[in-house]
Formats: sequence, structure tokens, C-alpha cells
Amino acid sequence: MAGQFPRRLELTVTAAQAGEKIDTLLRQVLRLSGSAVRRAKWTEDGILLDGTRAITGQRVSAGQTLSVLVSDPHPRLDMVPTPGPLDIVYEDGDILVINKAPGLSVHPGPGHYADTLCNFIAFHYRQAGVAADVHLVHRLDRGTSGLMVVARHPHAQERLKLQLHTPAFRRIYLAVCDGVPNPAAGVIDAPIGRSPDSLVERRVDPAGQRAVTAYRTLKTANGRALVELELDTGRTHQIRVHMAHIGCPLTGDFLYGTEDKALISRPALHSARLTLRHPVTEAPMAWDSPLPPDMAALI
Repeated sequence: MAGQFPRRLELTVTAAQAGEKIDTLLRQVLRLSGSAVRRAKWTEDGILLDGTRAITGQRVSAGQTLSVLVSDPHPRLDMVPTPGPLDIVYEDGDILVINKAPGLSVHPGPGHYADTLCNFIAFHYRQAGVAADVHLVHRLDRGTSGLMVVARHPHAQERLKLQLHTPAFRRIYLAVCDGVPNPAAGVIDAPIGRSPDSLVERRVDPAGQRAVTAYRTLKTANGRALVELELDTGRTHQIRVHMAHIGCPLTGDFLYGTEDKALISRPALHSARLTLRHPVTEAPMAWDSPLPPDMAALI
């Protein structure tokens, strides 16, 4: 498995940093949250200065090495490890980027206790001898395929969640819809709330939460359109609800459109491009996933 484990961040103290408190360096230079500092503080080897346990109030000298544990100090390991297909497109000590298969639930729930993406990741960790929990940053619906990022430790999860719905963290989706959007490109700004008679279904509701989706039609054929979409918000079923709202439900969408398993066995939605800043190095990163064959066949 890629990356050092347990995961530690290290800092060699510069002359300009000499005299600073460890707590200041952890928060301002290594960008640890208050909860991350507390986790390390109460772990035996959580904070080390030149290899010796240190406390956050200590002051440092130039040339010393400050090291902090950011991986799970006491992993719960409560996810059932299950062998299963796991398409990892990138992995290091801080993140995994997964190309999720359609029809695969992300997290255990009723009827899917041990056959989800999280279970497969837990098995991947166990095979590598890594004692870590699965830290989700965002999710995809069961029927949605494509790219998603999973953090390998709490610090990475916290840093990535701060990026959500900012220009640093972009998710571009491809969808095939029944009908052709008019206009061909635009922004759907329509609040989404729960449908009163369903635990699952959502609807456009003036009393709901603000939801904004930008779309652009790429191709039309067979009375359908291939549409590129980007979310400014992250509401449940947002793309599916918004496309149905403008009269172009996703092909195969059993909840908001017309299910036709002879055409496709799921709502035709794919997470095609993911860009983010690495949670530790802050380097810009990007991945692409091509349109899956079941969606390409529709157009």
C-alpha cells in the first residue's frame, strides 16, 4: 500500500520558527485542526520532538524535528472487511481515489451490511496490514459510477471537507437524460427538500435547502442528451431532481423518471472528473474517468 503507515507529518524547525510553541506550529504550519491536535496530544507517541514525547506548550529550537501522528490513534475497525472489486486510480499515505462501479453502495445500510465500497476498502487495508478506519469525504448514489476520494486518516478528511463546494474541489458529472434541455446550457437554482411521503425521494421545494447545478449539453441523439454538470452545492439526489425539474429526467431513473432496464439498469449518471488540492501537500490534483459503456450506448 502506498504511503507511510502509521501516517506522521514532520517539520524541521527553521530559524524563523525558533521559539514558537509546538501548538502554534501544528496549527499554523502543519494546518492541524483543534480536534487533530487533541487526538495527537492524548496519544503516547502523538507529538514527538527529536523523537521524544513533547507537549503542545513546549517551545522549539532551530534544527529540531517535530513529528505528529495524524492516522487513527485508536481505530474502531467496525467496518466488516469484505473482499470485492476495488478500482483504485490513485493512492498515497493520505487519500485514495476510487472509480466506483455502478450498483455499488458506498456505505453499509439496510440490506447492504457487508457488500459496500467501505467494506471493500476495509478489506484492502487489512490485506496491507493497515489498522485504519474508512474516512469518507463525499458520497455517490448507489447507481452512480465514477470518481470519488476517500481519506486515509482524520486529518486528511477534515482538510478535504473544508474544500467541498469551493473552487479547489470540483466534481464534473456526465449524465444522459430523456429529452433535450432548453436552453442547451444554463444554471438550475432550485431549492431541494424531502418529499413528504418518502424516506428517500427529494423534490424541488421552496422551503428546502438551496441547490445550484450548472449544466451544458454536449450531444443529442435518439431523443436524449449527453449533459455535463457541475454542482455548486451537494444535496441528496441533486442532479437527478434538478434534471427532472427542467423536464429532462435521467435515463433509467426509477425515482424521478422512467425505469427501463432494457436500456440501462440504473440512472445514467457518472462522476467523470475530480479535481482537488492534496490535503497535506496542497498540490493541485486531477483525475478523469471515461463515459461507461452502458451510458455511451444510450446516445
